Amino acid sequence: MGLKSRLEYELTAWVAQTSFLRKDSAMRILALDLAKNKSVYVDYFTGGGDRHFGKISTNAGDLQKLLLRCSPDRLVIEACPAAGWVCDLAQKMEIPVQVANANDERWKWKTVKDKSDRKDGLKLAVMSEMESLPTVHVPKPAVRQWRSLIEYRHNLVDRRTAIKNSIRAIYEREGLSLPSVRKAWTSEALEGLKKQASRASAEQLWLFQVGCELQQLEQVQKQIEQVEGKLKEFAESKEAVKRLQTAPCVGPRLSEAVVAILDDPHRFKNGRQVGCYAGLTPRRWQSGESDRQGHISKAGNRLLRKLLVEIAWLGVRNRTWMLEVYEQVRRGSEKRKKIAIVAVARRLLVRLWAMLRDGTEWKEASGALPPDPQDLSLDAPPAEGVKGNGPSKVARPVSRKVVHVGAPVASQQSRILRVDDKSVTRRRKSGKVLARIK
Repeated sequence: MGLKSRLEYELTAWVAQTSFLRKDSAMRILALDLAKNKSVYVDYFTGGGDRHFGKISTNAGDLQKLLLRCSPDRLVIEACPAAGWVCDLAQKMEIPVQVANANDERWKWKTVKDKSDRKDGLKLAVMSEMESLPTVHVPKPAVRQWRSLIEYRHNLVDRRTAIKNSIRAIYEREGLSLPSVRKAWTSEALEGLKKQASRASAEQLWLFQVGCELQQLEQVQKQIEQVEGKLKEFAESKEAVKRLQTAPCVGPRLSEAVVAILDDPHRFKNGRQVGCYAGLTPRRWQSGESDRQGHISKAGNRLLRKLLVEIAWLGVRNRTWMLEVYEQVRRGSEKRKKIAIVAVARRLLVRLWAMLRDGTEWKEASGALPPDPQDLSLDAPPAEGVKGNGPSKVARPVSRKVVHVGAPVASQQSRILRVDDKSVTRRRKSGKVLARIK
């Protein structure tokens, strides 16, 4: 055998051996594109192996038969309403599951001209093979039901607010008005509205409409009380919920939402990941020398952000530690109020997460003195479901001393230095170099 023939023989044997090893060690991935009635699956072998497509009915029985027949090494699905029970079924059969995050940029189909269920399933399998699939955390069934009940309670509150606004709108159309804010919804005021609606004549159809709205308001109020009672009963068995309520201004609604939505606090490495999970960190666009930050991403749970911002305003009004953070970020500017209150909400969430992670109660910082209430001024929005009558006066020191230092700058912009305790922030503005000293 010549040298060339021998080299060809050894190369052929090596290729055959490596192909056998690759086929033997290939992973079998079952990608499932879930739909309401029919779901498309892809039986995919990694390493360039075979792939088979098919359809099944979206129910537990057919899915269990498919998993038993394929015996996959991994099940990949997309986040959807049916993802919960599919994960539960796969975990019972001890099959690892990956749930793709449909809101991630890597998963969105923006420039694709031809999109189908088969291509969705194939993309799930390929991205899972490349270990580049953006995944989401799927909590246990008890936590999912708890989250759903919390969301349902807040939907009932929004429905109650909508009914109250509808009643106000009916009276305004007739040239009448109701008492402001909460005075119109006391038990005595509601009884008066019911009596007025019961004495409506045949031509006063608007009073008949008011009576219907009052009946709905009564029913919704009873449902809210029942749901809150159930949530309170469930939260009594959760030590984490009680622990979070030791923090200033944190009540049962925020504490139960944080515990249910964060679920396992140890899945976050640091506070930055917690802020990103709740969508309280700014968007970023970086390209070359350009590096811009925009509005917050709003990528997380909307209800959690809403509650955090409400409690942040409450903490600023009550002059807790949140006031110091608020003033530090606001820098004395009226235009930075929203930026400052979002920063307070993010820090509040990070501190609550640290309490869950460490299993400790709230510890107030020693030596922090609240400011004088005579030197405070702050506009804050009303609480949940209540219309405000104007700004409330609280919360910001107004006296500052301005010292001019340096000479005018030749360019159109100069720097303003603000010395606040040990932190120094810089901002550009036309004019001279100023140092604002507290």
